[in-house]
Amino acid sequence: MALLYNRNIWSAVLTTNFCHQIKNLWTEIQNSRMAKWSSIVAAVSLTVFMMSVTAATVLPIHRYLKVEDTFISQLYDTSNYGFLQIDNGLARTPQMGWSTWNFFACNINETVIKETADALISTGLASLGYTYVNIDDCWSRSTRNLKGEMIADPKTFPSGIKALADYVHSKGLKLGVYSDAGIFTCQVRPGSLFQEKNDAELWASWGVDYLKYDNCYNLDLPPQKRYPPMRDALNDTGRTIFYALCEWGIDDPAKWAGKIGNSWRTTDDINDTWISMTTIADINNKWASYAGPGGWNDPDMLEVGNGGMNYHEYKGHFSIWALMKAPLIIGCDVRNITADTLKILSNKEVIAVDQDPLGVQGRRVYASGPDGCQQVWAGPLSRNRLAMVLWNRCSKAATIIAKWSVIGLEPSISVSMRDLWKHEVVSENTVGSFSARVNAHGCEMYILTPQRATRSSI
Repeated sequence: MALLYNRNIWSAVLTTNFCHQIKNLWTEIQNSRMAKWSSIVAAVSLTVFMMSVTAATVLPIHRYLKVEDTFISQLYDTSNYGFLQIDNGLARTPQMGWSTWNFFACNINETVIKETADALISTGLASLGYTYVNIDDCWSRSTRNLKGEMIADPKTFPSGIKALADYVHSKGLKLGVYSDAGIFTCQVRPGSLFQEKNDAELWASWGVDYLKYDNCYNLDLPPQKRYPPMRDALNDTGRTIFYALCEWGIDDPAKWAGKIGNSWRTTDDINDTWISMTTIADINNKWASYAGPGGWNDPDMLEVGNGGMNYHEYKGHFSIWALMKAPLIIGCDVRNITADTLKILSNKEVIAVDQDPLGVQGRRVYASGPDGCQQVWAGPLSRNRLAMVLWNRCSKAATIIAKWSVIGLEPSISVSMRDLWKHEVVSENTVGSFSARVNAHGCEMYILTPQRATRSSI
């Protein structure tokens, strides 16, 4: 298997001369006096060999797979990490910020945006990394102007987007806007399909830093054709603009969007319910091997603080999103944030898991109990550590056990266990397994650090 990850070896193999030799070999097989079945066997063998070689050439090498002295097994598949990823210098860690949609929907105006920017500063959230202030649908007028340009709705954004961008930038924050890879947005405002170059140049002139690009009214054109033109248009502006694809996971964007954008929605829209949040987590989980610095799986924005779930459920929502290296985009009204909501969103230790430079998406590794509701999620971190979430999706409190073999540790390894919600070390030398009592619909989150020096810096 080690050979499969050595791109230099396989690149040398796949030369023009090598392909020419294969062609000659194929001709010899066809023209030889071999028995019929021998020819078939040879042909099949050759085809299988060529398929394996071709696959090897595109397998990337994640730093995690190079580590020779690690206590964490290769349980956490990163075989698609870095595959075709765009490299515009952004998204080295998942993006963090705030968006209008989950709380305000279309009821937005420039005052809301300015007050939210102020609130991100005053609450300390901006200093924790929540720097994008993103305006979702409904910011523009319902028609373009006579020059064919998008313009801000004069009733709700009378000062225009450039003035708003200047205000947000003055706070040390970044401004995002929304458009659609269709002829209209989902709320029937002008889309950018076939208008990519002009729209991108306009946004860049305003000082826009982020684009969420939706999927409504798309004329049934394949997303692989509709999303790249905006990538090219944004790049051509000369301004570095984060590109967030919102294709809803319909055509499995994790497989192809890495060469196009910095993040891609893997699911339909989230809503503020336990069922929606858990379902979306499960869908996003299957694409874990595709996430990494430069491009991230996006299970949609956070609902923490919007009132549809309780404290324990929101705590699990935030913990699992961080473990999955998901974008952390706040969706509540930050201007009127509650103490409990702020406590969750400002947990520095959980945020650090999301922003860990290794960039391996954590995933579900074990489930037990009724319908698999007692779950263990885990993922490797830099400095040879492991993050783990015990997530109780049962309707009653339960004791959840995580065995080292399940989470990818050698059974004999002793680890230090730090509780990220209690902010304390709960065990200095735990060996073999760990268990905790977890509230119904609640979670506990830990960082495990092996108690033995290693040579690895990752």
